Amino acid sequence: MSPQSARAEVLARIASSLGRTGAPDDSGVVPAAPAAPRAQAPADPGPHLDRAELIALLTDRLVDYDARVDLLPAAEVPARIAALLAGARSVVVPADLEESLVAAVDAEVLRDSADRPLAVEVLDAADAVLTASTTAVADTGTIVLSGPQCGRRAITLVPDRHICLVRTSDIVHRVPAAVGIIEQRGLVEAPQTWVSGPSATSDIELERVAGVHGPRTLDVILIDD
Repeated sequence: MSPQSARAEVLARIASSLGRTGAPDDSGVVPAAPAAPRAQAPADPGPHLDRAELIALLTDRLVDYDARVDLLPAAEVPARIAALLAGARSVVVPADLEESLVAAVDAEVLRDSADRPLAVEVLDAADAVLTASTTAVADTGTIVLSGPQCGRRAITLVPDRHICLVRTSDIVHRVPAAVGIIEQRGLVEAPQTWVSGPSATSDIELERVAGVHGPRTLDVILIDD
């Protein structure tokens, strides 16, 4: 068999394995057929859950992930934050976080922004980080951080403790609805962090280790708005 015919045979077998049909082009390659338009998957609204059911489902998932959860009216949130940070020396917050949320905190409040980022050493030495959130998925127990008052990804990954604020009006049932909120708020190209409980992983012996890839402690305050 000549080298040219051997090449043609190899290309023909590759085309056959890829399910391609038709005549080869000048280089001997059978071109792929044009891809058919991908059908849009129908939306799966799932069962309708009211606000109370969404809160209960999200709380159940978060607690199962070893997060600590409080449900409070907005007026009680600053006092709860101060209580959670009792004894802390410093707490990192996004530069645009509402001042009233940390007004009762005794710890030093370190504000961080993309323009004035805190050094990694400062983040590592901080006792906690406090942020808001964009939305939360009840079905998976996932909190989405992106955009205003959520801060840079680094501040939610380096400190050992994360206190996260979630407005109950921002809780959705399933992931597609959370993606819809990201799109509606123009955050598709913004950095996003999706958090499902404190950081945890398992080694080769299946022993659970906390805090390897992020905070080992997650406190979630659900703000009943």
